[in-house]
Amino acid sequence: MLPSDFDLADFVTRVLAEDLGSGGDVTSSACIDESARFRAEMNCREPIAVAGIEIAEAFFRRLDADVGIESFVRDGHRVEAGAILMRLEGNARAMLTAERSALNTLQHLSGIATMARRFVDAIAGTGAVLLDTRKTIPGLRVLEKYAARMGGAHNHRMRLDDGVLIKDNHVAVNGGVAEAVRRAKAAEAGLQIQVEVDQIAQIEPALAAGAERLLLDNMTNDELREAVRLVDGRVPLEASGGVNLQTVRGIAETGVDFISVGRITQSAPAVDIGLDFALIP
Repeated sequence: MLPSDFDLADFVTRVLAEDLGSGGDVTSSACIDESARFRAEMNCREPIAVAGIEIAEAFFRRLDADVGIESFVRDGHRVEAGAILMRLEGNARAMLTAERSALNTLQHLSGIATMARRFVDAIAGTGAVLLDTRKTIPGLRVLEKYAARMGGAHNHRMRLDDGVLIKDNHVAVNGGVAEAVRRAKAAEAGLQIQVEVDQIAQIEPALAAGAERLLLDNMTNDELREAVRLVDGRVPLEASGGVNLQTVRGIAETGVDFISVGRITQSAPAVDIGLDFALIP
């Protein structure tokens, strides 16, 4: 199910307006008879985790209320190359006009879900939980974080107002982690206070000041293991920085509770999904 705070109708309106401009699909209008009808089959050309299928359907329905759609997958499903995702039958012009918006959205979101699933699979059995970050395309955060969930990741902060995260610049301005935490606690925001530390020596001052969670930034695996030993379960530990599919398993095996990966949303490539049309005689 799509996020409750996502306005599907508004999204479809804005995306179609961006693609149609003021003149509409002039090519289809010129080359395709107004009454022509198409059958179409959408399939994936590589193994993927699906995200955005309901949104793709909405683009076709917006331009042809009577379009017939049969979807064979739902968001969160994992499918192999060649799997049929959707079959459609309806007005040819409408289908061609909606095609790019539907595919762009489905390819992008499924790309995020697919990359998230690869990371989740890589750390399976370690007990570590994969997190996304706020490194999202402006305006698409709700959708991109939804796609990350469809791939098995957990959402961290959605916005700046739903968690206190003291990072290196906050620490620098305050002259140290202890003072930064003290000021955060004094603000009484009623939110968990997480502190980014990049040195083992910062851990005890942060905890003594009242940090409730630590973000271990760009630490080596040996440093991560030492941090796990020192903290000894007093607060959750999150590892971040230098995480890729080659390094994530080793990081998870240090004993950290969470691993955050910005590239899930920031750098996930679109997956290969095609839509093949056939004219109905």
